Amino acid sequence: MPPHASILLKYVPLVTLLLWAAVGDWRSRRIPNRLTLPLALAGIVQSFFMVHTTSPGQAMSGIAVGFGLTVVLFLMGALGGGDVKLLAGVGAWLGPWRVLAVFMLAAVIGMFMVLIQAARQGRLRVLFRNSAAVAINLVHVSDLGVEHARTVGQSCRSVDEPLPYAVPVLAAVVLLLAGPWVI
Repeated sequence: MPPHASILLKYVPLVTLLLWAAVGDWRSRRIPNRLTLPLALAGIVQSFFMVHTTSPGQAMSGIAVGFGLTVVLFLMGALGGGDVKLLAGVGAWLGPWRVLAVFMLAAVIGMFMVLIQAARQGRLRVLFRNSAAVAINLVHVSDLGVEHARTVGQSCRSVDEPLPYAVPVLAAVVLLLAGPWVI
């Protein structure tokens, strides 16, 4: 077995749970706690084994970073609670730096998914207008308050269905793990 393949075997539980979450999120636009809690717990538990993806400290830091990156978006109404817990669970498996990379990759992948969805629905102009309104509110969130930003964010939905966040997260994790930088 090539060395790269043996490294990837450690991530089979992570990718399997993310695949399950992505399929469920695609169908119902929900990520249940029965997936996110085991994802995080398994990430912490595996960190104590000889063959692990992160150390216990990195797992806990990864949870904190995954949670911290997404909780602000949750407070603004841009993500659901399951999305926040999902990225925190991914952080338990990948640690703080790689969960940050997943967050950024997922944002780019999600942006393309939303652009394609808006284009298919003939709503690109609405998407760009609403995105500008949300961006302006984000710049002024300290003046207007989080609740105002949340109200604007929720009223600026540009597509019929919200983005199934687990899908770009899964894609980002697979891209990260498939690259030559896997350690």
